[in-house]
Amino acid sequence: MAQKTEVTRADILPMEEYGKMRKQHRAELVSVKRDRRVPCGPYATFYFENYETMWSQIHEMLYIERGGEEQIEDELSAYNPLIPKGRELVATFMIEIEDKPRRQRELAKLGGIEETFFVKVGDEKIMGESEKDVDRTTADGKASSVQFVHFPFTDAQMQAFRDPSVEVAVGVGHPEYNHMAILSRQQREALAADFAD
Repeated sequence: MAQKTEVTRADILPMEEYGKMRKQHRAELVSVKRDRRVPCGPYATFYFENYETMWSQIHEMLYIERGGEEQIEDELSAYNPLIPKGRELVATFMIEIEDKPRRQRELAKLGGIEETFFVKVGDEKIMGESEKDVDRTTADGKASSVQFVHFPFTDAQMQAFRDPSVEVAVGVGHPEYNHMAILSRQQREALAADFAD
């Protein structure tokens, strides 16, 4: 079955119904997210999104905030762009440093990091395109700790991504944070499902 590329109003459950299944759903989502999470370097992670992760995120926001019908449209608008549309991978990139003063110091060095994300398929580098909704680097050069990035693929790149003999990695090429992570077979299989045939 083809991967869904959009959460619609018809996909939204009544909150009472979601509340009854919430605990079980969140437990099941752990296995979905496991192979879509790619640590990269000492304190950053790519979380590759799909229909299931965004359906869950939208329901969690609605369940917690209880904003009703008006909130539904806002959440659909916010999270639908993060669902891959068949020729791309989409990730939330997070800089995860618990110590706030240290996090602030590191973020101050990482301005423009959103321009340096890439997926490497064999010898080809696919540069990420960050979401344009807001600036992810402040005027004084401080990076946001959360970034949203799209990696657009050609047909040949999708085919190579699926080829187990081709090495695939995801990385960051910022001068202050230059790291790469090679994807495991399980990670590649999970992410390859985001491509339309």
